[in-house]
Amino acid sequence: MASTEVRPYRIDIAQSDLDDLADRLGRTRWPDQPSGVGWSHGIPVDYLNELAEYWRTTYDWRAWEAKLNRYPQFITEIDGHDVHFLHVRSPEPGAFPLVLTHGWPGSIVEFLDVIEPLTDPASHGGDPSTAFDVVIPSISGFGIPGPTRDTGWNVSRVARVWAELMRRLGYQRYGAHGGDFGAQITHALGLIDHDHLTLQHLTYIPSASATRENADLSVDVERRSVEAAERYQYELIGYAILQATRPQSIAYGLTDSPVAQLAWIVERFKDWTDSQDRPEDAVDRDAMLTNVMLYWLNATAGSSARFYKEAAATWGKPPQASPVPTAVAAFPRDLAIPVRRLAEAAHKIVRWTEFGRGGHFAAMEEPDLVVADLRESFRDFR
Repeated sequence: MASTEVRPYRIDIAQSDLDDLADRLGRTRWPDQPSGVGWSHGIPVDYLNELAEYWRTTYDWRAWEAKLNRYPQFITEIDGHDVHFLHVRSPEPGAFPLVLTHGWPGSIVEFLDVIEPLTDPASHGGDPSTAFDVVIPSISGFGIPGPTRDTGWNVSRVARVWAELMRRLGYQRYGAHGGDFGAQITHALGLIDHDHLTLQHLTYIPSASATRENADLSVDVERRSVEAAERYQYELIGYAILQATRPQSIAYGLTDSPVAQLAWIVERFKDWTDSQDRPEDAVDRDAMLTNVMLYWLNATAGSSARFYKEAAATWGKPPQASPVPTAVAAFPRDLAIPVRRLAEAAHKIVRWTEFGRGGHFAAMEEPDLVVADLRESFRDFR
């Protein structure tokens, strides 16, 4: 019988793994690039060369390892796989439980800047009555503690794991937030655990994107929604098709070459954030590299890519209507721009906020906006 024990966990990467990374980075075989193409052919070699050299010589993993280890971390086995999560309790006695779920190519690093304002609002200019206990799991096969070994890891399966995790932690009522796959997992969690989930807070609803056939192009948000959807379909979707069809084939290069893994993830940060010339316009460079490190050190390029192959079976299908109240925080440079009237087909919308800045990695890009919206969204659902 599988153990239900929740075990303390601490990140402790062997120095030999860091030395191996530095050695591989120093021996990178760089490709050529036509002059003047910028980012239009993919991540530019001059930018990536500079970033890789910074990673090799300046970035301090040990400092970020210590930063992650400041927060209580745990491992527990659910559905045959060890689940890693941060569990940070608030000093406020009436704190409300909240599970935060990242997506691909994100990780628990996405939420580091929101942990303390959410758990201890009194120390960050907030009302103590808005405090949360936060649970931040690593999606199975995304970083810690390593790859999943079987097929079948999809949105619904992870949602069932999350429901069991929250039950195992003793939470009878809780809220959930997510973007990217995290938003889809949160939606699925509402379908299977709606007796316990009081509100879902989403930053990403691809099913609510408008098309030229159903949009009112005279309405700004609907026009922008169509433009974002078409840019994704015709320019940005290549990574998803590869991961959804041949995840094993791309896993070899991403698992063997740190520069390949770096390029594969960092290009997403450039394309999906509210950035201009480079992703660091929107997110902290060292935080982005720490996110890459969790994939590299745990060799989860392949298992996280398999998540796309599992998800592809549902692409294009309308989502099942959720019985759980939904709050939406929409950011203008996200991959998909949701339209409220379309979102209402599958969601009981109780709050809808459109921000003037920010993109796909909302909690990394605009943590203050996310924290404020979470506090207000859950005010009547605690």
